[in-house]
Amino acid sequence: MESEKNKTLVLKSVILQKYRSVRQFAGVMDIPYSTLVTALERGIEGMAYSTVIRMCEVLELNPVDFSPLDDNEGLSGQIITRKVMERYNKLNRAGRRKVLDFMDDYAQIPAYVNEELEEEDLI
Repeated sequence: MESEKNKTLVLKSVILQKYRSVRQFAGVMDIPYSTLVTALERGIEGMAYSTVIRMCEVLELNPVDFSPLDDNEGLSGQIITRKVMERYNKLNRAGRRKVLDFMDDYAQIPAYVNEELEEEDLI
């Protein structure tokens, strides 16, 4: 319950940082102003999940922990990165070396290389 209150406070704070008012944000989201105000007063746990996800997308927040999304990476990219890192962190030293070796090998195969990334993005 406390976590939901914190998320609601973060959401309201970001709305007011990015928009002149909650009313303006409600218009952008095409949500009735009274519905949004009620949700921000009582907590977002009563809102439809799809609405919260849309709000997070518009506000560039991760809907899991309401942290800001990286500028260069969308939500799905951050979720994948997090999954990869969680699994990588479970490995011991030998496993980590093996994964990095595999990644180096795959980075040499043109079919697997992301052409949009600059070399400094890979470091």
